[in-house]
Amino acid sequence: MANTNLQFKTNYAVSSKIEPFYKGGKVQISKDEKYIFCTCGSRVNVLEISTGKIVHCVEHDDQEDITSFAVSCDDELLVTASRALLLKQWDWRQGTCTRSWKAIHTIPVASMTFDPSSTLLATGGCDATIKVWDVVKQYCTHNLKGSSGVVHLVQFHPDISRLQLFSSSVDCGIRLWDLRSSQCVCVLDSHYSAVTSLSFSKDGDTMISSGRDKICTVWDLKSRQAKRTVPVYETVEGVVLLPEKTDLSQIRVKSKTLHFVTAGSKGVLRVWEASTARCVYTQSLPSTLTPSSEEDKEDDNPRSLTYLFHLPASSRLATVTAEHNILFYQLPSLTTQQQFVGYNDEVLDVKFLGKDDTHIVVATNSCQLKVFQLLTNSCQILYGHTDTVLTLDVFKKGSLFASCAKDRSVRVWQLDSDSGQVRCVAQGSSHTNAVGSIGCSRMKASFIVTGSQDCTMKVWDLPAEFSSEEIHQLSPRSTEKAHDKDVNSVSVSPNDKLLASGSQDRTAKLWSLSGDGNLGLLGVFRGHRRGIWSVCFSPMDQILASSSADGTTKLWGLQDFSCLKTFEGHDASVLKVIFVSRGTQLLTSGSDGLVKLWTIKTNECVKTLDAHQDKVWGLHGSRKDDKMVTGSADSNITVWLDVTKVELEEEQAKQEDQILKQQELSNLLHEKKYLKALGLAISLDQPHTVLTVIKAIRQVEDSSDLLETTLLRLRVDQKESLLRYCVVWNTNARNCLDAQAVLQVLLTHLPPEELLQFQGARTHLEGLLPYTERHMERIGRLQQASMFLNYMWQKMRVAGASSG
Repeated sequence: MANTNLQFKTNYAVSSKIEPFYKGGKVQISKDEKYIFCTCGSRVNVLEISTGKIVHCVEHDDQEDITSFAVSCDDELLVTASRALLLKQWDWRQGTCTRSWKAIHTIPVASMTFDPSSTLLATGGCDATIKVWDVVKQYCTHNLKGSSGVVHLVQFHPDISRLQLFSSSVDCGIRLWDLRSSQCVCVLDSHYSAVTSLSFSKDGDTMISSGRDKICTVWDLKSRQAKRTVPVYETVEGVVLLPEKTDLSQIRVKSKTLHFVTAGSKGVLRVWEASTARCVYTQSLPSTLTPSSEEDKEDDNPRSLTYLFHLPASSRLATVTAEHNILFYQLPSLTTQQQFVGYNDEVLDVKFLGKDDTHIVVATNSCQLKVFQLLTNSCQILYGHTDTVLTLDVFKKGSLFASCAKDRSVRVWQLDSDSGQVRCVAQGSSHTNAVGSIGCSRMKASFIVTGSQDCTMKVWDLPAEFSSEEIHQLSPRSTEKAHDKDVNSVSVSPNDKLLASGSQDRTAKLWSLSGDGNLGLLGVFRGHRRGIWSVCFSPMDQILASSSADGTTKLWGLQDFSCLKTFEGHDASVLKVIFVSRGTQLLTSGSDGLVKLWTIKTNECVKTLDAHQDKVWGLHGSRKDDKMVTGSADSNITVWLDVTKVELEEEQAKQEDQILKQQELSNLLHEKKYLKALGLAISLDQPHTVLTVIKAIRQVEDSSDLLETTLLRLRVDQKESLLRYCVVWNTNARNCLDAQAVLQVLLTHLPPEELLQFQGARTHLEGLLPYTERHMERIGRLQQASMFLNYMWQKMRVAGASSG
């Protein structure tokens, strides 16, 4: 078959993971702007912004969902509230709960915030009350009543000397509480729907409030009157006052008057001049989204924004979208700097991208594609398809890839190797049903092939070059009625001359790709008992691999279409199959969440990776064949590293080290340095080698004293190992005397309390008893037999003497 003069893979290890860290709820960014805190069910995850990795996580023991949380302004404390009406204070860097107390609220806490000094914590409850806690002295300082319904917003005035707290509840008013008198000193009425956020000017005398009634209100906090109401024509979830004395001309801030940014249901940031109530700048949509395709229904817009933060130290804005994405924008240009995906939903396909596989592109249960930079987990979201993207394929060089979707269309995308940005360069739509499979030409980027639920395959020619501005419109050069049911998979041969297709009709077919663009059927592969999910050409041989819902993977000969081998091992459908190790091995992924590594020559599964908790739809190998990536319906994406070479080197180094130690051990025994010899033997963790040293000690004169002296000078952990080895030796009659000799020393000289502190001591002692009893019985029988022989010998001597 294929060239076998290479090292077979034996194992993969997890290199990195992209997993859900935010599924909705509160988000907060640390004061030092290094971490994002966000709720995920019963956990608060802490994401490091520079790496995109979850570095800390806190979780309530009772597994109750966290209803709210707050991080102190000095970034030291994290307090969480759960449905169990408990407040917990955490050392979040260590992940330890330092204190917990009852919230006093009668129903769950809906909102929380710290004051600027990080000593006072305010909690707003669903019971219409607000509690203020001194977290240093650990008592409730205020119980503020008077709100109507759920208190969904609490916020301290940034000037700590004023001791003011603002709150809002379902009556849509903003209450101002004086903490000196514990009284509500006024209610700021302007909104007719829920108030969503507050932002304060640098001098603390002006406040802006935003609401779901599509207005923002500018408040004079000295007179406690509304200075201006600004209609913003969208449901506003966040408002931020822009910094003064900063050049923001790029976003058309030309005067030094008050300006603010809004984020809401339209999914874009807008800049407003407070004095004129005029929108001076609107963030542009991605190039692939036009206003007509943007989902005009605000309630359903996946791009709608739910939070807005100002990060003054780095001069950035951060937003959170309804699809649980977190985006960072650089001021003053408002260009996208970073983007993190909090929740991927079901992963349908995943492929490596870039010259050195620096990125991955992911198709999830969504109409958007996501391109992750593996080093930082930062993500670029690609808009263009209008329905769920089903599958992907990548051209040989790795910068160009294609996608197809339920919207019956196909798109080609290009990754800019310098900037890392991806744009759509071509699109086409000709199928009459969802396009569920796509294959790219292998030699050069000249064509793509698609298979659809309309049972047809189409071949699309690509232009020699793509325009830097316009999206090229594709049209199929060939259409073929390929199968009787859905075409689930298509694959192009390494020389671009053959095409394979796999279908729900349980067959795979081989086609010729002629220069004139026509598809010619060469043969049919029959043998699977259920629909075929994946087909793949061998990179080296005239072989096709197919995987099926019948739980098997098959190899087929391209000459006579016969089945060469069948691989069985998955408990459910085999969803993907790919060749690795230059065509000598296979990787398969299944509905059982497993990824299996097979060696073709031996028909053997050499490794099973318990990769995911659900169906593994995505499976792709890197160009260098040194790693793979998997994507699953459990929303996780995992990058795996081939550790065969590493493990081989480690094993060789271990063997060399053991040879050296064995030689050293032999020298120590020859020099009668028994203590060092015994210590070295124990470090090898080989019971037989340790037994050799014990036997050597017991062969010298005064062996009992020497054994006792040597054993008692060992460290505690070495004595623990000896006790464990004794259990092994004691099972063999030839070695039981050595075991008993060691046990005698340990049991005689070590107090029971010390022995019982040995790891697994009780289990070891219990294991010694039955064999020791058996040895004693055997010795008893031998003693009886020897006494009988002695008696017979004496009788024979007497009889011989009398006869003489």
